[in-house]
Amino acid sequence: MLAGKHILLIIGGGIAAFKSLDLIRRLRERGAEVTPVLTKAAEQFVTPLSVSALAGNRVYRDLFDLTDEAEMGHIQLSRVADLVVVAPATADLMAKMTHGLAGDLASTLLLATDTPVLIAPAMNVRMWEHPATQRNLVQLQADGIAVSGPAEGDMACGEFGPGRMSEPLEIVDAISTRLAVGPLKGKRILVTSGPTHEPIDPVRYIANRSSGAQGAAIARALMARGASVVFVTGPADVAPPDGAEVIKVTTALEMQQAVTAALPADVAIFAAAVADWRMAEASDRKLKKSKDGLPVLVFTENPDILREVAHLQDGRPELVVGFAAETNDVVENATAKRARKGCDWIVANDVSPETGIMGGSENAVTVIDAAGAETWPRMDKTAVANRLADRIADALADRT
Repeated sequence: MLAGKHILLIIGGGIAAFKSLDLIRRLRERGAEVTPVLTKAAEQFVTPLSVSALAGNRVYRDLFDLTDEAEMGHIQLSRVADLVVVAPATADLMAKMTHGLAGDLASTLLLATDTPVLIAPAMNVRMWEHPATQRNLVQLQADGIAVSGPAEGDMACGEFGPGRMSEPLEIVDAISTRLAVGPLKGKRILVTSGPTHEPIDPVRYIANRSSGAQGAAIARALMARGASVVFVTGPADVAPPDGAEVIKVTTALEMQQAVTAALPADVAIFAAAVADWRMAEASDRKLKKSKDGLPVLVFTENPDILREVAHLQDGRPELVVGFAAETNDVVENATAKRARKGCDWIVANDVSPETGIMGGSENAVTVIDAAGAETWPRMDKTAVANRLADRIADALADRT
């Protein structure tokens, strides 16, 4: 998908620099040419030899190397790439970019380039949350710099929080999105994701165990194939994908409104685990224990967003894909759901507690369409997303 694309990869100095080695490998697997640039600090974490060997290219390190200037000046180096990627982008590099400093090769290239730039920040959580870094982030985004991550998790320093560099495959997806390459280029795709929270009172709500991981992975896979994605998400555990138009909602009614506003779309994928019911009238005060016994909760049905979109007479997406989370008779129940909802495909999975799928990192799905059921082996959710995105691309190509 990145065949023939030239990536100028600037590797900053941080423990996350080790991920840049895998990033280079992933980019080259997809046909990209990688020209690496190492900062002095980066050389404390990865060696020029290892970087050069993986990239299949020489490593650029010194602004004042006259041999390099004779072969390719730093101005030319900054402009021959299709995309400049900074991974990891340290707090120091982000600050230099924001203020236009050019004291070494990396910062000079970033100041001299007229090529699009994508950064993958990585730093200690306190550095990431510092007002100076957040101000720099806002300015860089205003300058048109694309950002991938950071993720939340354990740090090498022993702390926990946002600041971990995105995983290499996530950065590859962000690169593909930034370059808008792939078989879904020009397609607008709507993806819903995550759970909905239906309030009982100001402190309690009805919810489910959906993490939103599968929906986010699907959105990233679609964008990696060139699609423009509108991502409507409930209160998910995972971060929304970089590069998507993100619309955050809480309740099913809010999701219904957001989906309606996001149409028309070429494809609509309903991966959200929308609550079937909500309170007929949520209390505006916290419900208290009472000597009169348990409170009576009166429910009403939530809107059937999938069915509404699948039955649109005007502006129906070319392909409508639903999800069916089942605990028994998976294929039978999902097949009946497809017929009832009127969607083109149903992606069914077994979310029985013993599977660990609901909220887990893996999925095992069966895709049901007019031709029958196609069962896929259990795999991680990113792999499921990639396979589904390829299937969607093939289906749209067959219809043209």
